Amino acid sequence: MTALIDQLDLRPGDRLPTEATLTGRLQTSRSTVREAFRQLEQTGLVVAVQGQGRFLSATGGLRVERPMTQYESITEVLTARGYRVSSAVLSVAEAAAGPEAAAALEIEVGAPVIRLVRIRFGDDRPLVVSENTVPRELLPGPIAHRDWGGSLTAALAAHGEYVQTALATVSAVDLPAEWEEPHHLAGMGPWLLVTEVGLSISGRRVLHAKDYHRGSEISFTVLRQR
Repeated sequence: MTALIDQLDLRPGDRLPTEATLTGRLQTSRSTVREAFRQLEQTGLVVAVQGQGRFLSATGGLRVERPMTQYESITEVLTARGYRVSSAVLSVAEAAAGPEAAAALEIEVGAPVIRLVRIRFGDDRPLVVSENTVPRELLPGPIAHRDWGGSLTAALAAHGEYVQTALATVSAVDLPAEWEEPHHLAGMGPWLLVTEVGLSISGRRVLHAKDYHRGSEISFTVLRQR
């Protein structure tokens, strides 16, 4: 529906087409259009006025490019910014879950996990260093037989665990010392650390990610409203 608002070139205060008009235009059911309107009203993008119709709000006229509230994999984030993405796997191993990962994934301390550390490059420049932890049973088979250079969320989706949402926190930090010198990453800080827990459609916690974004190259946009 937001794409349609863009297509119609609506401005804040403009009245939206009626449900009947959109039902015909989108070739969908009236109930689907009504539900879309309901969601837009809940988010404040559309305001309904009794007896007059629905209007685009001031917030509805704003567009946030790649908003942080939209869940995307690192591959999707960098690709959308126009980078040619490549990866270098620093380490991948079966391990026992430590206290932080166990709490994040709601598993027992010491439970088997896969821990993956890699650098994500954009146009051959290091932009993101990631440490990802996944419960071992979610990615079955020998780890040596899997390509760890691509999207980890895509790998989880291939095994039926589609990451739909994530709980995230952002802080500015230095890169861990053990990664800087061996991988020529010293002097690039501070980095924006996004720590998040990926939840599948079923609500299961399937991914604990610590993504260090190069602060001089990557920023995030958030729409704030009172």
